[in-house]
Amino acid sequence: MPHPPLLAPSLLAGDHARLGDSAQAVAASGAPWLHCDIMDGHFVPNLTFGPETLAALRRSGSRLFFDTHLMLAEPFRYLEPFAQAGANLISIHIEPAYDHAATLARIRGLGCQCGIVLNPGTPASAVAHLVDQVDLVLVMTVQPGFGGQPFRRDMLPKLREIDGWRRARQLGFRLEVDGGIDLATGRECREAGADTFVAGTSFYRAPDKAAFAAAMARL
Repeated sequence: MPHPPLLAPSLLAGDHARLGDSAQAVAASGAPWLHCDIMDGHFVPNLTFGPETLAALRRSGSRLFFDTHLMLAEPFRYLEPFAQAGANLISIHIEPAYDHAATLARIRGLGCQCGIVLNPGTPASAVAHLVDQVDLVLVMTVQPGFGGQPFRRDMLPKLREIDGWRRARQLGFRLEVDGGIDLATGRECREAGADTFVAGTSFYRAPDKAAFAAAMARL
């Protein structure tokens, strides 16, 4: 079933020396979600931050919805720390070999929402058996690892396919996109069925972040 559009600015694109201020900028813009990219330097070629960063943001008073994207080879090893640190939703990738269904069930058992993620080279069919078990499906519209990459339009058919399943089966998961998202590419994704938009560079570089967030919410 369709959801209203929602912006989830990515903390990865914020000032890493002032992550508290970067999160506060999201709250001040009116965007309800904060996308937290967790990278292990193995599954993706970059390192970001861990559960202590989320916990510190919570201690500083952040009440944003923490949309926590685990780009990890073994995400099942870190579920409890992220849940305890204040994650609201934990998403895992389909590509590494582990028990995805059991991991999603553990996330839900920890009191968090759960999501499944596909890299650009992964077909939609890889997650077809899991879409009735998740709160969110995230389609990467760049190869994950680094921010600032150009949007890949060849991911639009994948969005349409997954949205088609959602409508046909009357499922309630959100359909999220991440990578090269701004107002123009966000509009294309919205037309293809996406309803949740991770924007990093475009959000933090916006001269008026509240205006940007409001425009994204009207897609």
